[in-house]
Amino acid sequence: MTDTSSTGPTTDGTAPEAFDHVVVGGGMVAATAAAAIREAAPDATVLVLSDDVDAPYTRPALSKKLWTDPEYTEDDNDMGLAGTGAELRLRTRATAIDRDARTVTTSDGATVSYGRLLLATGGSPTTLDLPDDDRVVYFRTSADYRRLRALSGGQRHVVVVGGSYIGTEIAAALVQNDTRVTLVFPDEVLGGAVFPPELASSFERRYEEAGVALARGRRLERGTADDAGLHLVLDDGSTLDADAVVVGLGITPSVELAEQAGLTVDDGIVVDASLRTSDPLVFAAGDVAMYPDRILGRRRVEHVDNAKEQGPLVGRVMAGSDEEYAHTPYYYSKVFDLSYEAVGTIDSTTDTVVDDKGDGAAVAYYLSDDAVVGVLLWNVDEARDAARAVLAEGSAVDRDSLVGRI
Repeated sequence: MTDTSSTGPTTDGTAPEAFDHVVVGGGMVAATAAAAIREAAPDATVLVLSDDVDAPYTRPALSKKLWTDPEYTEDDNDMGLAGTGAELRLRTRATAIDRDARTVTTSDGATVSYGRLLLATGGSPTTLDLPDDDRVVYFRTSADYRRLRALSGGQRHVVVVGGSYIGTEIAAALVQNDTRVTLVFPDEVLGGAVFPPELASSFERRYEEAGVALARGRRLERGTADDAGLHLVLDDGSTLDADAVVVGLGITPSVELAEQAGLTVDDGIVVDASLRTSDPLVFAAGDVAMYPDRILGRRRVEHVDNAKEQGPLVGRVMAGSDEEYAHTPYYYSKVFDLSYEAVGTIDSTTDTVVDDKGDGAAVAYYLSDDAVVGVLLWNVDEARDAARAVLAEGSAVDRDSLVGRI
C-alpha cells in the first residue's frame, strides 16, 4: 500500500480519510483504472469521486446501441465498478487539490488524502444561447439520454444542433425512433468538414432517405421557450419550432482543478508517456489528457478507444508498473447501414486519396506535405492496424501506391 502518513489534519483538526488511490471522475477511465488497480494490487484502497448521478457506464451506447437494440438496456451498459471493490461517491465534485498535503477537497466539505491521484475529469459540453429548460439537452451523460428519450418519439419534433460525430449519431438514433428530426449544421454538405466530397455526399444521402430535415450551412443563434415548445432562431434569421433541442457540439476539457493545483495545462492536462502529470503522484487520462502519441505526436483524444486503453494502463502504472502508452487510438461511428472508423487527422481541407473498394466500401487517405496523416475506413472492417502502419511511415508517399494498400 502507499504510505499516506505525511498527510496533515483537516481544518477541524481530524485526520482526513486516507486512500491509496483517488480517482476524480466517474467515466470509463475511472472504471477501467479501478479494475486494473484492483488486479495489480488487490489490497489497495480506491476511491472514485464522481459528479454524475450514475455509476460508470459506456458512453458510446448513449447515442448508438441504446437506441437501436431493443434488447440492450442501461443495466447492460453499466461498467461494473462495484465489482472492483472501489468506493464510489456519486454527486460529489472535487473542488481543490493540495499537492503538498496530498489531499482532495470535495463539494460536500470532505477532505480525503491520496497516495496516487488520477484526474479523469473529461469535459463539459459546449453550450449555446438557449433557455435553462428541461427541453434543452446538452448531450453528454446517461441522465441526458433518459431525458432525451422522454422528449422523443410519438412524432415529436426534435432539433439536433451539430453535424459532427455526436450530432449525426443522435439525429440517426432519433429518426429511427419515431421522431421528426431537423439537423442544423454549418457545412454545405453533411460530413463535408471531415469526409472527401464523394463520401460526404453518400453520408448526407442516408439522412435524407431516412427523413431527417437538413438545415445546411446554418448555426443556431438563440432560442426561447414557452408552454407551446422551443422557438429557435438560426443565423440567417429563419426560425424553427421544436418540442426539444439537443446540442452536440463537442466538449471543453475540464482542466480547472488541474490549473488550480498548479499542474501543467495546454488544451488539456499535459502528461508524459506513462500518463503522469508534472507532479509524479498525479496522473491524467481520457478526454482531458494531452499525451504524446508515438505515431501522431502530442494530442488529446476524446473517443472511447482512447479511454478504454488509457484507463487500464494508468491504473497499472499507479499500482507500480513502468509501462508507457504506446497505443494510437481510433474512433468509430455507426449510423443507418454505415460503419466508419478513423485513425489520425481526418480533415477534408487536406489533400485526400480515395480508394473505392466497391459495394459501398472505401479507404480514404489524408495527406499533408505528401505524408499520410489520417486514414478513414468506410465500411471496411479489421483494418485499423493496417491504417496505423501507413501512418507510422511518416514520410512522403507516392499517391498512386496508396490505392490497394489496405
